[in-house]
Amino acid sequence: MSVAFEGPWHVHYGQLYVESATGGQQEDMADHFVEQANGLLGAAVPGALFLMTGLHTGPVGLRVEVLESEPEDDDFWDDVVEASFTADLPVTVVGWGGETYQPLDLAGGSYRVRWSANEMDAGRDQDTVLDDEEIIDRYLLQLWPADPAPDEVVRQASECAAYWHAWAREQR
Repeated sequence: MSVAFEGPWHVHYGQLYVESATGGQQEDMADHFVEQANGLLGAAVPGALFLMTGLHTGPVGLRVEVLESEPEDDDFWDDVVEASFTADLPVTVVGWGGETYQPLDLAGGSYRVRWSANEMDAGRDQDTVLDDEEIIDRYLLQLWPADPAPDEVVRQASECAAYWHAWAREQR
């Protein structure tokens, strides 16, 4: 396992992204969730991932791991979703508007991605956290080599995740 990044990550509009050479943010957020079951990890745009957070603005806890194989399910996390992603190098985690970024050391190819969340509802309810305030919601992004497969909701406990899953299922 390789930890690519761990620490606070500043979000705006409850969003962050993973972009590769062939994919980036689309003007319409819905493009990233077309025909998906989950609404937290948009993977419908080739070469891009759209990640949702509960907090609207401010720092969230974020850990990014690049793995050699599928990790065990960790029931520590309230909400867990998975999707497939094709990495065309270079690959970067990007904040809203490109103001923050972190390169990922990935080989090109097909990956499975797991987006896990804790305290999404508390982050949504708070809405904004200032840099000197305590982080509320936390996230884990894991990537490992795998053949493409449909996205899925592994676990859903928060109202925030339920809202976004229902919204995504309307994006046909």
